[in-house]
Amino acid sequence: MLTQVFYILFFYFTGEFISYFIDGFIPGSVIGMVLLFLALAFKWVKPEKVQRISTLLTQNMGLFFLPAGVGLMNALGVISEYWAVILTASVVSTILVIASVALVQQKLEKRK
Repeated sequence: MLTQVFYILFFYFTGEFISYFIDGFIPGSVIGMVLLFLALAFKWVKPEKVQRISTLLTQNMGLFFLPAGVGLMNALGVISEYWAVILTASVVSTILVIASVALVQQKLEKRK
């Protein structure tokens, strides 16, 4: 289990290191996740090496949303002031994402 934690933390800190040099343009955790994905895709890291820890983390994912919920509660004044703008942006972006995914899927289906 300690080896699995090492792999996860290695890619996380590598991503943070890279993010530091690009002035945080892309968060380090995202870069680390992409690096871990690439390592798994190119079979540099075997999935068995991170399976137990990744299963444990995903089973307890709800705990990771607690800080975001607390942050929302702290920003309740701003949210209540700009709720219409936030709602509009959320609805429009959701529709755009659904439409773009549908278009890409249709184009990929035509290629087959």
